[in-house]
Amino acid sequence: MQKISPFLWFDQTAEEAVNFYVSVFADAKIGKVMRASAAGPGPEGRVLTIGFELFGQSFTAFNFPTDFKFTEAVSFVVDCKDQAEVDYYWDCLSDGGQPRDCGWVKDRFGVFWQITPTRLIELMSDPNPAIAARAATAMMTMQKIDIAALERAVADG
Repeated sequence: MQKISPFLWFDQTAEEAVNFYVSVFADAKIGKVMRASAAGPGPEGRVLTIGFELFGQSFTAFNFPTDFKFTEAVSFVVDCKDQAEVDYYWDCLSDGGQPRDCGWVKDRFGVFWQITPTRLIELMSDPNPAIAARAATAMMTMQKIDIAALERAVADG
């Protein structure tokens, strides 16, 4: 077990959210499920927490009424090797959610994701500041990141 792992508090949608994430990410799995006892909290048998794993990263989803909301202050970066991966994760995670600028998506459960192609990071950290600037400027005009458009923007400079 890893020493530190994300603990996500869902407003009674944890089980639905975990089932969704496990359907989106390859090799994902559901782990330990803790249910309320007769003593509570909440109705007996209701899911309290669900452990799950995405690409070997452990998460816990907490299932309890709350007024707390997820914000962009915490997001999960999905490193994508190519445009096909960007398209897949963008389409899955934005379904029922809200596409945002610069590769960000707020999913239907309110969790924020950054769908980030490796090539974007390479271009934005290029030792040539002009290339990095052109890549950053192009990215700022996009919602879903378009690798080919980034390459054109860098080449056009």
